[in-house]
Order: sequence, then structure tokens, then C-alpha cells
Amino acid sequence: MDTVTPPLDVSSRPALARHVRLSLDTARDRHVLLSPETVAVLNATSADILRLCDGRRTVGEIAAELERSYDRVAEDEIRAFLQRLADKQWVEIDHG
Repeated sequence: MDTVTPPLDVSSRPALARHVRLSLDTARDRHVLLSPETVAVLNATSADILRLCDGRRTVGEIAAELERSYDRVAEDEIRAFLQRLADKQWVEIDHG
């Protein structure tokens, strides 16, 4: 069951939840997000975002880092993506 977490802002610091792991599925040659009851296949952009979610970087810093690799980076889309994962309890957010 999904829960609603407080909204993210540019100073929020996301990290993968302890029960979630980002992994490369070599059979699919795609990154996947693994949790005890779920496997989510990720696109390259999603995997790049989640690789930067270390609990130290802010959402703003993640967006700035992605700007080095992508032509267009929409911080609001990054926040929305991470908010969906936080609501599923796959990502933990430090609002401090």
C-alpha cells in the first residue's frame, strides 16, 4: 500500500530505502529496482537519478549533476519521480 510522504523540494536529500537495491539485470541489460516483493525495470534516466540518491546530495544537486549528461533536465520531473518512489517507500527522504 502506498503512503503519502511530505512533498520534496530542492533541499530534500533522497536515498534508497534500506530494503531496496538498484541492480543491473544482465539478462535484460537494464537497471532494476529490487524490493522484497517487487522488481521494477528502469529506463536509463531513472537509473541515473537513483544512482545519485545517496542521502547526501539534494534534489537540486542531483539535477545539476544530471545537467552534465542530459540536454534537458527538469527539476520538477525529478522531484515528481522521486516523490512517487517515496510514496511507495522505495526512497527515503531527509527533509532536514
